[in-house]
Amino acid sequence: MDERYIASIDLGTSKFGLCVARVKGDDVQVVYYKETPSAGIRASVVQNPMKASVPLKKAIEEAESELMIKILQVVVGMPRSDVRQETATGGIVRSNPDEYISEEEVESLKEMALESYPLDDENTQIMYGAVAQSFSIDDQIQLVESDVVGTLSSALEGNFKVFIGSKRATTAVDKIFNSMGIALEKKYFLPDVVAKTVLSEEDRQNGVALVDVGAGVTSVAVYHGGIMRSYAAIPFGGKTITGDIRTECSISEELAEKIKVKFGACMPGKLASLSEKVLQIRLTEPYKEVSVKYISEVIDARCREIIDAVLYYIQESGLENNLRGGIVLTGGGASLVNFANLFKEMSGYEVRIGFPRHLFSASVGTGVYNPSATSAIGMVLAAKDDRLPDCITRPEPVWADAPEAAETESAAEETAEGFFVPDATFDSGEQGTLIPEEEYGEAPAEEKPEEKKKEKEKKKKEPKPKKERMWWKKLGENMKTGLLNFYDEVTREDDENDNKE
Repeated sequence: MDERYIASIDLGTSKFGLCVARVKGDDVQVVYYKETPSAGIRASVVQNPMKASVPLKKAIEEAESELMIKILQVVVGMPRSDVRQETATGGIVRSNPDEYISEEEVESLKEMALESYPLDDENTQIMYGAVAQSFSIDDQIQLVESDVVGTLSSALEGNFKVFIGSKRATTAVDKIFNSMGIALEKKYFLPDVVAKTVLSEEDRQNGVALVDVGAGVTSVAVYHGGIMRSYAAIPFGGKTITGDIRTECSISEELAEKIKVKFGACMPGKLASLSEKVLQIRLTEPYKEVSVKYISEVIDARCREIIDAVLYYIQESGLENNLRGGIVLTGGGASLVNFANLFKEMSGYEVRIGFPRHLFSASVGTGVYNPSATSAIGMVLAAKDDRLPDCITRPEPVWADAPEAAETESAAEETAEGFFVPDATFDSGEQGTLIPEEEYGEAPAEEKPEEKKKEKEKKKKEPKPKKERMWWKKLGENMKTGLLNFYDEVTREDDENDNKE
Protein backbone atom coordinates (compact mmCIF):
# COMPACT_ATOMS: atom_id res chain seq x y z
CA MET A 1 0.00 0.00 0.00
CA ASP A 2 1.56 3.32 -1.09
CA GLU A 3 2.48 5.81 1.62
CA ARG A 4 2.10 9.53 1.00
CA TYR A 5 2.12 12.76 2.95
CA ILE A 6 -0.50 15.53 2.94
CA ALA A 7 0.16 19.09 4.11
CA SER A 8 -2.72 21.45 4.93
CA ILE A 9 -2.72 25.09 6.02
CA ASP A 10 -5.56 26.88 7.76
CA LEU A 11 -5.22 30.57 6.81
CA GLY A 12 -6.89 32.09 9.85
CA THR A 13 -7.30 35.73 10.82
CA SER A 14 -5.15 35.39 13.94
CA LYS A 15 -3.17 32.20 13.30
CA PHE A 16 -1.86 29.82 10.67
CA GLY A 17 -2.51 26.16 11.44
CA LEU A 18 -0.01 23.94 9.59
CA CYS A 19 -0.64 20.19 9.60
CA VAL A 20 1.37 17.38 8.00
CA ALA A 21 0.01 13.82 8.03
CA ARG A 22 1.26 10.45 6.85
CA VAL A 23 -1.42 8.57 4.89
CA LYS A 24 -1.35 4.87 4.13
CA GLY A 25 -4.63 3.58 2.76
CA ASP A 26 -7.33 4.69 5.19
CA ASP A 27 -4.83 5.14 8.04
CA VAL A 28 -3.97 8.78 8.82
CA GLN A 29 -1.24 9.74 11.29
CA VAL A 30 -0.64 13.41 12.05
CA VAL A 31 3.12 13.86 12.41
CA TYR A 32 3.19 17.67 12.69
CA TYR A 33 0.77 20.35 13.82
CA LYS A 34 1.58 23.87 14.94
CA GLU A 35 -0.21 27.19 15.15
CA THR A 36 1.68 30.45 14.54
CA PRO A 37 0.43 34.08 14.58
CA SER A 38 -0.73 35.28 11.17
CA ALA A 39 -0.59 38.67 9.48
CA GLY A 40 -2.22 40.43 6.55
CA ILE A 41 -5.55 38.59 6.94
CA ARG A 42 -8.87 40.12 7.92
CA ALA A 43 -12.14 38.23 8.37
CA SER A 44 -10.46 35.12 6.87
CA VAL A 45 -9.64 37.03 3.65
CA VAL A 46 -6.06 37.78 2.62
CA GLN A 47 -5.88 41.57 2.46
CA ASN A 48 -2.09 41.93 2.17
CA PRO A 49 -0.42 38.94 0.47
CA MET A 50 3.11 40.27 0.96
CA LYS A 51 2.57 40.79 4.69
CA ALA A 52 0.87 37.41 5.08
CA SER A 53 3.65 35.52 3.27
CA VAL A 54 6.36 36.47 5.82
CA PRO A 55 5.10 34.50 8.89
CA LEU A 56 3.66 31.78 6.63
CA LYS A 57 7.00 31.15 4.95
CA LYS A 58 8.69 30.99 8.35
CA ALA A 59 6.10 28.46 9.59
CA ILE A 60 6.61 26.24 6.53
CA GLU A 61 10.41 26.36 6.84
CA GLU A 62 10.15 25.43 10.52
CA ALA A 63 8.03 22.38 9.67
CA GLU A 64 10.42 21.35 6.89
CA SER A 65 13.40 21.64 9.22
CA GLU A 66 11.78 19.61 12.00
CA LEU A 67 10.50 16.85 9.71
CA MET A 68 13.53 16.99 7.35
CA ILE A 69 11.28 17.21 4.29
CA LYS A 70 10.49 19.64 1.48
CA ILE A 71 6.85 20.67 1.11
CA LEU A 72 6.04 20.84 -2.61
CA GLN A 73 2.29 21.39 -2.48
CA VAL A 74 -0.45 22.03 0.07
CA VAL A 75 -4.21 22.13 0.45
CA VAL A 76 -5.79 25.29 1.86
CA GLY A 77 -9.22 26.57 2.78
CA MET A 78 -11.20 29.27 1.00
CA PRO A 79 -12.40 32.37 2.87
CA ARG A 80 -15.52 31.88 4.98
CA SER A 81 -16.79 35.46 4.80
CA ASP A 82 -18.39 37.35 1.90
CA VAL A 83 -19.93 34.10 0.63
CA ARG A 84 -23.47 33.98 -0.67
CA GLN A 85 -25.52 30.88 -1.46
CA GLU A 86 -27.70 30.41 -4.52
CA THR A 87 -29.80 27.57 -5.95
CA ALA A 88 -28.81 25.85 -9.19
CA THR A 89 -30.57 23.11 -11.14
CA GLY A 90 -29.52 20.73 -13.87
CA GLY A 91 -30.94 17.80 -15.81
CA ILE A 92 -29.97 15.18 -18.39
CA VAL A 93 -31.82 12.71 -20.59
CA ARG A 94 -30.15 9.32 -20.32
CA SER A 95 -29.31 7.43 -23.50
CA ASN A 96 -29.77 4.04 -21.85
CA PRO A 97 -32.57 4.09 -19.22
CA ASP A 98 -32.11 0.36 -18.49
CA GLU A 99 -28.63 0.95 -17.00
CA TYR A 100 -28.09 1.87 -13.36
CA ILE A 101 -27.46 5.54 -12.57
CA SER A 102 -23.79 5.76 -11.63
CA GLU A 103 -21.83 8.09 -9.37
CA GLU A 104 -20.07 9.42 -12.47
CA GLU A 105 -23.41 10.57 -13.90
CA VAL A 106 -24.28 12.36 -10.68
CA GLU A 107 -20.90 14.14 -10.63
CA SER A 108 -21.29 15.03 -14.30
CA LEU A 109 -24.71 16.53 -13.58
CA LYS A 110 -23.24 18.55 -10.70
CA GLU A 111 -20.45 19.94 -12.90
CA MET A 112 -22.98 20.79 -15.60
CA ALA A 113 -25.09 22.76 -13.12
CA LEU A 114 -22.06 24.70 -11.88
CA GLU A 115 -20.77 25.49 -15.34
CA SER A 116 -24.14 26.70 -16.54
CA TYR A 117 -24.85 28.86 -13.46
CA PRO A 118 -24.58 32.52 -14.48
CA LEU A 119 -22.30 34.63 -12.30
CA ASP A 120 -23.07 38.33 -12.03
CA ASP A 121 -19.47 39.21 -12.87
CA GLU A 122 -16.98 36.48 -13.79
CA ASN A 123 -14.09 38.91 -13.29
CA THR A 124 -14.85 39.44 -9.59
CA GLN A 125 -16.76 36.27 -8.58
CA ILE A 126 -15.90 32.59 -8.44
CA MET A 127 -17.70 29.40 -7.44
CA TYR A 128 -16.38 28.18 -4.08
CA GLY A 129 -18.32 24.92 -4.04
CA ALA A 130 -21.65 23.17 -4.38
CA VAL A 131 -23.72 20.76 -2.31
CA ALA A 132 -26.33 18.49 -3.87
CA GLN A 133 -29.71 19.00 -2.16
CA SER A 134 -31.98 16.51 -3.92
CA PHE A 135 -32.46 14.49 -7.12
CA SER A 136 -35.49 13.48 -9.17
CA ILE A 137 -35.99 10.53 -11.52
CA ASP A 138 -38.99 9.32 -13.58
CA ASP A 139 -41.21 8.29 -10.71
CA GLN A 140 -39.52 9.67 -7.57
CA ILE A 141 -38.56 13.07 -6.24
CA GLN A 142 -36.53 14.44 -3.31
CA LEU A 143 -33.93 11.67 -3.39
CA VAL A 144 -30.53 12.18 -1.79
CA GLU A 145 -27.36 11.36 -3.69
CA SER A 146 -26.77 8.00 -2.00
CA ASP A 147 -30.32 6.86 -2.87
CA VAL A 148 -30.35 7.92 -6.50
CA VAL A 149 -27.18 5.97 -7.41
CA GLY A 150 -28.22 2.49 -8.58
CA THR A 151 -31.75 3.39 -9.70
CA LEU A 152 -33.19 3.11 -13.22
CA SER A 153 -34.58 6.14 -15.05
CA SER A 154 -34.74 7.80 -18.46
CA ALA A 155 -33.97 11.21 -16.96
CA LEU A 156 -32.06 12.64 -14.02
CA GLU A 157 -32.54 16.08 -12.46
CA GLY A 158 -30.71 17.67 -9.53
CA ASN A 159 -30.99 20.67 -7.24
CA PHE A 160 -27.83 22.20 -5.81
CA LYS A 161 -26.77 24.89 -3.37
CA VAL A 162 -23.85 26.80 -4.87
CA PHE A 163 -21.58 29.09 -2.87
CA ILE A 164 -20.17 32.16 -4.58
CA GLY A 165 -17.29 34.25 -3.26
CA SER A 166 -14.71 36.82 -4.20
CA LYS A 167 -12.27 35.92 -6.96
CA ARG A 168 -9.72 38.40 -5.67
CA ALA A 169 -9.58 36.57 -2.32
CA THR A 170 -8.53 33.31 -4.00
CA THR A 171 -6.12 35.13 -6.31
CA ALA A 172 -4.34 36.56 -3.25
CA VAL A 173 -3.90 33.03 -1.87
CA ASP A 174 -2.43 31.90 -5.21
CA LYS A 175 -0.03 34.84 -5.13
CA ILE A 176 1.32 33.91 -1.70
CA PHE A 177 2.16 30.31 -2.55
CA ASN A 178 3.45 31.09 -6.04
CA SER A 179 6.00 33.43 -4.46
CA MET A 180 7.20 30.57 -2.25
CA GLY A 181 7.35 28.00 -5.07
CA ILE A 182 4.65 25.82 -3.48
CA ALA A 183 1.78 24.47 -5.56
CA LEU A 184 -1.83 24.60 -4.41
CA GLU A 185 -3.12 21.07 -4.88
CA LYS A 186 -6.68 21.98 -3.92
CA LYS A 187 -8.75 24.70 -2.23
CA TYR A 188 -11.56 23.48 0.03
CA PHE A 189 -14.78 25.19 1.01
CA LEU A 190 -14.28 24.78 4.75
CA PRO A 191 -17.81 24.51 6.28
CA ASP A 192 -18.54 21.08 4.78
CA VAL A 193 -14.98 19.86 5.42
CA VAL A 194 -15.09 20.87 9.09
CA ALA A 195 -18.55 19.32 9.52
CA LYS A 196 -17.35 15.89 8.40
CA THR A 197 -14.50 16.17 10.91
CA VAL A 198 -16.61 17.24 13.89
CA LEU A 199 -20.10 15.83 13.28
CA SER A 200 -21.15 12.21 13.09
CA GLU A 201 -23.49 10.91 10.39
CA GLU A 202 -26.28 10.75 13.01
CA ASP A 203 -25.79 14.43 13.84
CA ARG A 204 -26.15 15.47 10.21
CA GLN A 205 -29.16 13.22 9.65
CA ASN A 206 -31.06 14.36 12.73
CA GLY A 207 -30.39 18.04 12.20
CA VAL A 208 -27.68 20.22 13.74
CA ALA A 209 -26.25 23.73 13.42
CA LEU A 210 -22.45 23.82 13.28
CA VAL A 211 -21.15 27.18 14.51
CA ASP A 212 -17.46 27.78 13.75
CA VAL A 213 -16.21 30.65 15.92
CA GLY A 214 -12.99 31.93 14.38
CA ALA A 215 -10.99 35.04 15.14
CA GLY A 216 -12.40 37.13 12.30
CA VAL A 217 -15.49 35.20 11.18
CA THR A 218 -18.27 33.23 12.86
CA SER A 219 -20.00 30.91 10.42
CA VAL A 220 -23.11 28.79 10.78
CA ALA A 221 -23.87 25.73 8.65
CA VAL A 222 -27.25 24.03 9.13
CA TYR A 223 -27.53 20.27 8.42
CA HIS A 224 -30.55 18.05 8.03
CA GLY A 225 -31.02 14.73 6.29
CA GLY A 226 -27.26 14.33 6.06
CA ILE A 227 -26.86 17.42 3.83
CA MET A 228 -25.80 21.03 4.42
CA ARG A 229 -29.00 22.98 3.78
CA SER A 230 -27.90 26.52 4.64
CA TYR A 231 -24.73 28.54 5.22
CA ALA A 232 -24.08 32.07 6.47
CA ALA A 233 -21.15 34.00 7.93
CA ILE A 234 -20.92 36.85 10.44
CA PRO A 235 -17.90 39.17 9.98
CA PHE A 236 -16.73 39.16 13.60
CA GLY A 237 -15.50 36.64 16.14
CA GLY A 238 -12.82 36.20 18.77
CA LYS A 239 -10.62 39.05 17.53
CA THR A 240 -13.54 41.46 17.90
CA ILE A 241 -13.79 40.46 21.56
CA THR A 242 -10.06 41.13 21.96
CA GLY A 243 -10.58 44.55 20.37
CA ASP A 244 -13.35 45.36 22.86
CA ILE A 245 -11.04 44.54 25.80
CA ARG A 246 -8.25 46.61 24.27
CA THR A 247 -10.54 49.62 23.83
CA GLU A 248 -12.17 49.45 27.26
CA CYS A 249 -8.87 48.95 29.11
CA SER A 250 -6.72 51.20 26.86
CA ILE A 251 -4.05 48.53 26.44
CA SER A 252 -2.29 46.84 23.52
CA GLU A 253 -3.99 44.16 21.47
CA GLU A 254 -1.36 41.61 22.51
CA LEU A 255 -2.03 42.20 26.20
CA ALA A 256 -5.79 42.19 25.63
CA GLU A 257 -5.52 38.77 23.95
CA LYS A 258 -3.55 37.38 26.90
CA ILE A 259 -6.14 38.69 29.37
CA LYS A 260 -8.97 37.18 27.28
CA VAL A 261 -7.30 33.77 27.14
CA LYS A 262 -6.42 33.64 30.85
CA PHE A 263 -9.33 35.46 32.50
CA GLY A 264 -11.97 35.85 29.77
CA ALA A 265 -15.45 34.45 30.39
CA CYS A 266 -19.11 35.07 29.60
CA MET A 267 -21.93 35.35 32.12
CA PRO A 268 -20.25 37.53 34.80
CA GLY A 269 -22.97 36.64 37.31
CA LYS A 270 -21.79 33.01 37.34
CA LEU A 271 -18.06 33.50 37.90
CA ALA A 272 -18.23 32.93 41.69
CA SER A 273 -14.98 33.96 43.40
CA LEU A 274 -13.23 34.70 40.09
CA SER A 275 -15.31 37.88 39.66
CA GLU A 276 -13.75 39.33 42.83
CA LYS A 277 -10.22 39.28 41.38
CA VAL A 278 -8.63 42.54 40.27
CA LEU A 279 -5.92 42.73 37.60
CA GLN A 280 -3.09 45.24 37.95
CA ILE A 281 -1.87 46.44 34.55
CA ARG A 282 1.64 47.83 35.06
CA LEU A 283 1.92 50.11 32.06
CA THR A 284 1.63 53.46 33.76
CA GLU A 285 2.09 54.98 37.21
CA PRO A 286 -0.01 54.45 39.22
CA TYR A 287 -0.95 50.92 38.12
CA LYS A 288 -4.21 50.53 36.25
CA GLU A 289 -6.65 48.18 38.00
CA VAL A 290 -9.35 46.29 36.12
CA SER A 291 -11.69 43.76 37.71
CA VAL A 292 -12.23 40.38 36.11
CA LYS A 293 -15.97 40.94 36.44
CA TYR A 294 -15.79 44.09 34.29
CA ILE A 295 -13.79 42.25 31.61
CA SER A 296 -16.42 39.50 31.69
CA GLU A 297 -19.17 42.10 31.18
CA VAL A 298 -17.38 43.44 28.09
CA ILE A 299 -16.97 39.91 26.69
CA ASP A 300 -20.53 38.94 27.53
CA ALA A 301 -21.99 41.87 25.57
CA ARG A 302 -20.13 40.94 22.38
CA CYS A 303 -20.90 37.21 22.73
CA ARG A 304 -24.61 37.96 23.02
CA GLU A 305 -24.39 39.92 19.78
CA ILE A 306 -22.72 36.96 18.04
CA ILE A 307 -25.33 34.54 19.36
CA ASP A 308 -28.21 36.76 18.25
CA ALA A 309 -26.78 36.85 14.71
CA VAL A 310 -26.32 33.07 14.62
CA LEU A 311 -29.88 32.46 15.81
CA TYR A 312 -31.17 34.84 13.13
CA TYR A 313 -29.49 32.80 10.37
CA ILE A 314 -30.72 29.54 11.86
CA GLN A 315 -34.26 30.91 11.67
CA GLU A 316 -33.64 32.08 8.08
CA SER A 317 -32.73 28.50 7.11
CA GLY A 318 -36.30 27.40 7.92
CA LEU A 319 -34.98 24.42 9.90
CA GLU A 320 -35.04 25.91 13.39
CA ASN A 321 -37.56 23.26 14.50
CA ASN A 322 -35.61 20.34 13.01
CA LEU A 323 -32.36 20.57 14.96
CA ARG A 324 -32.58 17.47 17.14
CA GLY A 325 -28.80 17.52 17.51
CA GLY A 326 -28.89 21.11 18.76
CA ILE A 327 -25.89 23.38 18.21
CA VAL A 328 -22.24 22.35 18.01
CA LEU A 329 -19.57 24.99 18.62
CA THR A 330 -16.10 24.63 17.15
CA GLY A 331 -13.16 26.86 16.24
CA GLY A 332 -10.80 28.69 18.57
CA GLY A 333 -13.53 30.90 20.08
CA ALA A 334 -15.60 27.90 21.18
CA SER A 335 -13.26 27.38 24.15
CA LEU A 336 -14.19 30.69 25.79
CA VAL A 337 -15.40 30.00 29.33
CA ASN A 338 -19.21 29.87 29.67
CA PHE A 339 -19.76 30.59 25.97
CA ALA A 340 -21.56 27.27 25.42
CA ASN A 341 -23.69 27.86 28.54
CA LEU A 342 -24.66 31.34 27.33
CA PHE A 343 -25.55 29.90 23.92
CA LYS A 344 -27.77 27.29 25.56
CA GLU A 345 -29.47 29.86 27.78
CA MET A 346 -30.25 32.22 24.90
CA SER A 347 -31.23 29.62 22.27
CA GLY A 348 -32.95 26.85 24.20
CA TYR A 349 -31.04 24.23 22.15
CA GLU A 350 -28.68 21.62 23.47
CA VAL A 351 -25.18 23.04 22.96
CA ARG A 352 -21.84 21.25 23.02
CA ILE A 353 -18.28 21.91 21.90
CA GLY A 354 -17.15 20.01 18.81
CA PHE A 355 -13.67 18.49 18.79
CA PRO A 356 -11.99 16.65 15.90
CA ARG A 357 -13.32 13.10 15.95
CA HIS A 358 -10.81 10.28 16.35
CA LEU A 359 -10.56 9.50 12.65
CA PHE A 360 -6.77 9.67 12.84
CA SER A 361 -3.84 9.03 15.14
CA ALA A 362 -1.33 11.66 16.21
CA SER A 363 2.20 11.79 17.54
CA VAL A 364 2.34 15.57 18.14
CA GLY A 365 0.65 16.09 21.50
CA THR A 366 -2.89 17.13 22.40
CA GLY A 367 -3.13 20.42 20.45
CA VAL A 368 -4.25 18.60 17.33
CA TYR A 369 -7.47 17.57 19.12
CA ASN A 370 -8.46 21.16 20.06
CA PRO A 371 -11.43 22.90 18.38
CA SER A 372 -9.02 25.38 16.77
CA ALA A 373 -7.44 22.53 14.75
CA THR A 374 -10.64 21.32 13.07
CA SER A 375 -10.06 23.16 9.77
CA ALA A 376 -6.50 21.91 9.24
CA ILE A 377 -7.40 18.34 10.25
CA GLY A 378 -10.56 18.40 8.12
CA MET A 379 -8.62 19.32 5.00
CA VAL A 380 -6.18 16.44 5.56
CA LEU A 381 -9.04 13.96 5.88
CA ALA A 382 -10.77 15.38 2.79
CA ALA A 383 -7.53 15.20 0.78
CA LYS A 384 -7.14 11.58 1.86
CA ASP A 385 -10.62 10.73 0.56
CA ASP A 386 -9.89 12.61 -2.68
CA ARG A 387 -6.74 10.51 -3.19
CA LEU A 388 -4.52 13.55 -3.64
CA PRO A 389 -0.86 12.80 -4.46
CA ASP A 390 2.17 13.05 -2.19
CA CYS A 391 2.74 16.65 -1.07
CA ILE A 392 6.36 16.37 0.04
CA THR A 393 9.75 15.10 -0.98
CA ARG A 394 12.70 13.90 1.06
CA PRO A 395 16.29 14.88 0.19
CA GLU A 396 18.24 11.99 -1.32
CA PRO A 397 21.19 11.01 0.95
CA VAL A 398 24.65 11.33 -0.60
CA TRP A 399 26.93 8.82 1.08
CA ALA A 400 30.70 9.19 1.54
CA ASP A 401 33.00 7.18 -0.75
CA ALA A 402 34.92 5.45 2.06
CA PRO A 403 34.98 1.63 1.53
CA GLU A 404 34.21 1.03 5.20
CA ALA A 405 31.00 3.02 5.04
CA ALA A 406 28.87 -0.14 4.97
CA GLU A 407 30.69 -1.61 7.99
CA THR A 408 30.60 1.43 10.25
CA GLU A 409 27.65 2.28 12.49
CA SER A 410 26.80 5.38 10.43
CA ALA A 411 27.70 6.95 7.11
CA ALA A 412 28.22 10.64 6.46
CA GLU A 413 26.44 12.89 4.02
CA GLU A 414 28.44 15.96 3.15
CA THR A 415 26.36 19.13 3.15
CA ALA A 416 27.01 22.82 2.93
CA GLU A 417 26.82 23.08 6.73
CA GLY A 418 28.94 20.07 7.63
CA PHE A 419 28.21 16.36 7.71
CA PHE A 420 24.82 14.74 8.12
CA VAL A 421 24.59 11.50 10.09
CA PRO A 422 21.20 9.89 9.38
CA ASP A 423 21.49 6.85 11.65
CA ALA A 424 23.43 8.26 14.58
CA THR A 425 21.88 8.88 17.98
CA PHE A 426 23.34 11.74 20.01
CA ASP A 427 23.01 12.86 23.61
CA SER A 428 19.96 14.93 22.70
CA GLY A 429 18.15 11.76 21.63
CA GLU A 430 17.49 13.14 18.15
CA GLN A 431 18.35 11.27 15.00
CA GLY A 432 19.82 12.85 11.93
CA THR A 433 21.36 15.86 13.69
CA LEU A 434 23.43 18.25 11.62
CA ILE A 435 26.96 18.51 13.00
CA PRO A 436 29.16 21.48 12.04
CA GLU A 437 32.21 20.45 10.06
CA GLU A 438 34.65 21.80 12.62
CA GLU A 439 33.14 19.49 15.28
CA TYR A 440 32.79 16.43 13.10
CA GLY A 441 36.17 16.74 11.36
CA GLU A 442 37.12 15.72 7.89
CA ALA A 443 35.75 12.66 6.14
CA PRO A 444 37.89 9.50 6.71
CA ALA A 445 40.57 8.99 4.09
CA GLU A 446 40.27 6.00 1.79
CA GLU A 447 42.48 3.00 2.76
CA LYS A 448 44.16 0.60 0.36
CA PRO A 449 43.03 -3.05 0.50
CA GLU A 450 46.56 -4.30 1.41
CA GLU A 451 46.86 -1.90 4.34
CA LYS A 452 43.40 -2.85 5.51
CA LYS A 453 44.31 -6.58 5.47
CA LYS A 454 47.55 -6.00 7.43
CA GLU A 455 45.67 -3.95 10.01
CA LYS A 456 43.16 -6.78 10.61
CA GLU A 457 45.93 -9.38 10.98
CA LYS A 458 47.72 -7.12 13.44
CA LYS A 459 44.57 -6.81 15.56
CA LYS A 460 44.18 -10.62 15.63
CA LYS A 461 47.71 -11.09 17.04
CA GLU A 462 47.26 -8.53 19.79
CA PRO A 463 46.23 -10.08 23.15
CA LYS A 464 42.63 -9.43 24.00
CA PRO A 465 42.13 -7.43 27.20
CA LYS A 466 40.50 -9.23 30.07
CA LYS A 467 36.87 -8.39 30.45
CA GLU A 468 35.91 -6.89 33.76
CA ARG A 469 33.29 -8.82 35.62
CA MET A 470 30.02 -7.01 35.73
CA TRP A 471 28.88 -5.75 39.12
CA TRP A 472 25.61 -7.64 38.92
CA LYS A 473 27.47 -10.89 38.30
CA LYS A 474 29.61 -10.23 41.37
CA LEU A 475 26.48 -9.45 43.33
CA GLY A 476 24.89 -12.70 42.16
CA GLU A 477 27.92 -14.74 43.24
CA ASN A 478 28.01 -12.98 46.61
CA MET A 479 24.36 -13.76 47.14
CA LYS A 480 24.95 -17.37 46.17
CA THR A 481 27.86 -17.68 48.64
CA GLY A 482 25.84 -16.04 51.38
CA LEU A 483 22.91 -18.43 50.88
CA LEU A 484 25.23 -21.46 50.99
CA ASN A 485 26.82 -20.25 54.23
CA PHE A 486 23.40 -19.61 55.71
CA TYR A 487 22.26 -23.12 54.70
CA ASP A 488 25.35 -24.69 56.29
CA GLU A 489 24.78 -22.79 59.54
CA VAL A 490 21.13 -23.81 59.78
CA THR A 491 22.00 -27.45 59.04
CA ARG A 492 24.73 -27.41 61.68
CA GLU A 493 22.33 -26.02 64.34
CA ASP A 494 19.74 -28.70 63.50
CA ASP A 495 22.35 -31.46 63.91
CA GLU A 496 23.42 -30.05 67.29
CA ASN A 497 19.83 -29.96 68.51
CA ASP A 498 19.31 -33.58 67.39
CA ASN A 499 22.39 -34.69 69.30
CA LYS A 500 21.17 -32.94 72.46
CA GLU A 501 17.84 -34.72 72.28
